[in-house]
Amino acid sequence: MSNTTHPKILVTGATGQVGSKTIDFLLLNKEVEIVAAVRSPEKAAPFTARGIATVILDFDDEQTHLSALKGIDRILMVTGYTVDMLRQSKALLDNARKAGLKHVVHLGACGRDDTTVAHWAWHQLIERYIEWSGFSYTHLRPEAFMQNVLSYGGKKAIENGVIQAYVKDARLSWVDVDDVAQVAAIALANPELHGGKTYRLGYDAVTFEELAALMTAVIGKPFYYEALAPEVFLQSMVDAGAEMTYMNCVYDHWKRYAAGTIPGADDTFDNFPEITGKQPVKWADFIEKHKDVLDY
Repeated sequence: MSNTTHPKILVTGATGQVGSKTIDFLLLNKEVEIVAAVRSPEKAAPFTARGIATVILDFDDEQTHLSALKGIDRILMVTGYTVDMLRQSKALLDNARKAGLKHVVHLGACGRDDTTVAHWAWHQLIERYIEWSGFSYTHLRPEAFMQNVLSYGGKKAIENGVIQAYVKDARLSWVDVDDVAQVAAIALANPELHGGKTYRLGYDAVTFEELAALMTAVIGKPFYYEALAPEVFLQSMVDAGAEMTYMNCVYDHWKRYAAGTIPGADDTFDNFPEITGKQPVKWADFIEKHKDVLDY
């Protein structure tokens, strides 16, 4: 009888878009053990019901770190959308090193290595700290999530066929969250193949005008693009009481997109078939897959 133990993978952000989908893909692999990191017993219940182990992990409470990381071999590291991500990431990585964790798959952000978009650069600083700490690593840099046209900030993103965005006529690179999660799951399961790699994940580049035209063609009802000034976004965040250090960075990057001053905003990549053996989702595929949500 074999006494081989399977590597134990901790998924942070387990209730979010990427984390939850990564767990779905990992469940297809019988050679790994999955642990979902949650902030409360209430959040653990849906995972427990599916037979998935859970631990309590609060990025802001370092007392939870070592117990959550005990026995963990690999981690999907998904941080929050505030400037606290820098402090939180350092603390978690320091404790992961103490716990003997080996491989980190970090969910970062868009951008070339020389980006000066602030919150993208923060993720790159975290990447460098992961490397400096001596972990095996896989850095994921997804472009804009296609799912953002379905819902954003907890609200339906498109009403009556009107698509609103703050980027004027910029062409953006996009990726389906499912494709990001699939790459994450593969990297977590196979660090010997994907260690030391940085994967930029963006597979279709369109303007919002082009996106509206594509939705019109696929769904058979008119869709329109309404370009909003980045200042509209900023005021909405102020009105919502959002954490403005981070949101000012987002405002700045909307301004840069609109001005056409982000190098490589429409960069796309050919790495997905090599990593997964499949073709990535393109916009036509995504719209077809989500017709019921987009239709009106």
